[in-house]
Amino acid sequence: MDGFQIIALLITLAALFSYLNHRFLGLPTTIGLMVFGLLTSFCLIAAGRLVPELESAALALLERIDFDDTLMHGMLGFLLFAGALHVDLEDLAAQKGVIALLASVGLLISTAVVAVLTWGVLRGLGIEIPFMLCLLFGALISPTDPIAVLAILKTMSVPKSLETKITGESLFNDGLAVVVFLAISGAAGLGGGHTDEGSLVMNLLRLFALETIGGAVFGAAVGWIAFLAFRSVDSYEVEILISLALVSGGYALAQVLHVSGPIAMVVAGLLIGNHGRRLAMSDSTREHLDTFWKLMDEILNAILFVLIGLEVIVLSVHGSWLAAAVLAIPITLVGRALGVGIPLTALRRLRRFTPHAAKVLTWGGLRGGISVALALSLSGTLGRADRDAYEGILLMTYVAVSFSILVQGLTMAPLLRRLGVDRELADGGDEGI
Repeated sequence: MDGFQIIALLITLAALFSYLNHRFLGLPTTIGLMVFGLLTSFCLIAAGRLVPELESAALALLERIDFDDTLMHGMLGFLLFAGALHVDLEDLAAQKGVIALLASVGLLISTAVVAVLTWGVLRGLGIEIPFMLCLLFGALISPTDPIAVLAILKTMSVPKSLETKITGESLFNDGLAVVVFLAISGAAGLGGGHTDEGSLVMNLLRLFALETIGGAVFGAAVGWIAFLAFRSVDSYEVEILISLALVSGGYALAQVLHVSGPIAMVVAGLLIGNHGRRLAMSDSTREHLDTFWKLMDEILNAILFVLIGLEVIVLSVHGSWLAAAVLAIPITLVGRALGVGIPLTALRRLRRFTPHAAKVLTWGGLRGGISVALALSLSGTLGRADRDAYEGILLMTYVAVSFSILVQGLTMAPLLRRLGVDRELADGGDEGI
């Protein structure tokens, strides 16, 4: 299959699964698409026992798509820009302290907790792997995925302050997670060169300064250039093209400059969605731009969640790793609970939260495609050095992500109702959640 045929197949599957979900299941679209993707994968695996060529063809197709490259170097910039475009900067600024702590300190706490628990569980199951690989798993599974989070939040009525905290954290912590992941990969000798474990902190600080801060500055710069272009014309066709150029060209240039493309697109989206919307766009442009990026977001989300469902074909299930994959669910939840609970406990001295804040933020921290993509990116390094460890980490990642999207995503609304968290509760700002 060539590139066009693969894109045509994915769009056709997304349309078919969307129709079937809307017609028969009535689940949130993203969850329904993943469910049908999983069912299709299981059917192909079962059919492959009778006709091995069928499963081989499906594996070959997924290898051609390359989930890691497709998401991290293709779709992610568009999805993050579309998500940030509709986030109110004033609401975000009001919650900046909580968001900053959750997206940085909370992420690091979760990474460390998950690594320690994973190492202990694997040793208990008789699986010996270096602690650095457990730390690598902690880094890739700890970030909350902005794509999954935004897709689920759009289906629910949640307090505004809660929505801002979850959305803001998920938009920013993936950039830092990639930095942590790269630093640990280098320390483990998986980053194309060898970095001593003792230099992990220094490597992390260097990457943070270069990628994260550099990405934010770069995103503000290209966003400002686009803002000036918007302000100088009044043609929605031209302005939509400018926004496309901002995302595609800006993300590509960020990769060349080795700064964080995801953070750059979040910052650019916030700038265009707030200052650009108020000061540089006519009513007609705002309407058309919002419609265009909403459709772009829906289409790319549909394709992404179909791919997540289909990726189960590449998993290898064997031995004690299956038990480890099941135990990865409570491990990641404990890591998330501590990553949320410790920063919130520290902030309670300065501001008020409801008693249910940690519970909602813990359960609402969904994992998604970014974790799967980071795990798959290890195939070219860890996969060659230790195939068993690579397949085990990939299996643990996929099981934790699937539970997060299917179980946590579907039970978020009932949890909010059970805890009595509604929009009226949020009217008091910080007193809401």
